[in-house]
Amino acid sequence: MTDPSAPTPSLLRHPGLVAAIGARALSSFAGQVQAVAVGWQIYALTHSAAALGFVGLAQFLPMMACIFPAGHAADQYNRQRIVVICQSIAMLAAALMAYASFTHQLSAGMIYGLVAIFGACKAFEMPAQQTFLPSIVPPALFPRATALSSSLFQAASIAGPSLGGLLYGLGAGVCYSLCGVSFAIAALATWSMVMTRPVRPRQKATLAAIFGGIAFLRRKPTMLGAISLDLFAVLLGGATAMLPMFATDILHAGPWGLGLLRAAPAVGALLVAAILARHPLGHHAGRWMFASVAVFGVATILFGLSRSIGASVLMLAILGGADVISVMVRGALVQLGTPDEMRGRVSAVNMLFIGSSNQLGEFESGMLAAVMGPVAAVVLGGIGTLVITGVWMGLFPGLRKLDRLEDITTDTL
Repeated sequence: MTDPSAPTPSLLRHPGLVAAIGARALSSFAGQVQAVAVGWQIYALTHSAAALGFVGLAQFLPMMACIFPAGHAADQYNRQRIVVICQSIAMLAAALMAYASFTHQLSAGMIYGLVAIFGACKAFEMPAQQTFLPSIVPPALFPRATALSSSLFQAASIAGPSLGGLLYGLGAGVCYSLCGVSFAIAALATWSMVMTRPVRPRQKATLAAIFGGIAFLRRKPTMLGAISLDLFAVLLGGATAMLPMFATDILHAGPWGLGLLRAAPAVGALLVAAILARHPLGHHAGRWMFASVAVFGVATILFGLSRSIGASVLMLAILGGADVISVMVRGALVQLGTPDEMRGRVSAVNMLFIGSSNQLGEFESGMLAAVMGPVAAVVLGGIGTLVITGVWMGLFPGLRKLDRLEDITTDTL
């Protein structure tokens, strides 16, 4: 660990930083509340593990279809405007879900359709949003700014599931109404941001331009290794889709138990992110990343084997804390190692590999659980994560040898 030379509050003097991290946290908060409500409601309607998996698939398919055009758009047009439009559409979709819930018209099919709209919005929102921090803070402060943003993001991720589980007792419509208000405030915060807008060369929407992020990553094996490592870790270790089943059938808890389980990874992530905001990773960042993914796999296995709500919450908290380290290393590689005119497209590939793998991992876990049961599915996923970690250490020696995050530039990778 390094001893930070500047206190964290100095970050807040950078114009636009508070609005940027606040909007991201509010959007995350709304997504977490929605995830609890949708998961509980779809399971109550269908009592099917496969249905929980289909929620993930409904988000993944539009993200898969839109992500590369979204990355190209982020490199060609006003990124703030793109994010505001996406958050506004999400607000309207949440309002529609609330109305349909209050009037008892919300069916499983409608849930899948509206979740697909959220997936399409995320496909355009995230590549643009992920480029904000490098345009607001200098590279020397980027790791600390990322940790500060992650701290607020995780705090929202704790409050979201907790409130979602509590408010679901008043009805799903209450949860979706809160989502709509949160998306609206996030859109206003994004619109108010102050940030530099460097002139970027315009490119026609050719196949080479749209898929330019993939070509760029092929020339950057260290960055590709970090993104793909998280892809397989999240894909194989995705236990979150099974939380409604664990809460109901294995741990015998109600909506409060589901909210507690969903909040646990964020609690662990918040604690680790708060530490990293004050004491960023120093040397051997690559080794820290591999170690964190291995811990993620072990915690996944132990969660799957647990029959105690306390032990399950602890394992999920450890899992969440380990994930923050991996996310921080990957974020520094992607944002600091990519020129501004390519950040949208590279962030799009990053989101496809990581963000979409959350939904695809939910689908994979749901299908596997339907065949062999939730416990076997989760344990097998954790074992797969450990295997991938060992293989990737051999395939990507540059990532294993990565040292200080602050020294990453477009020329050092």
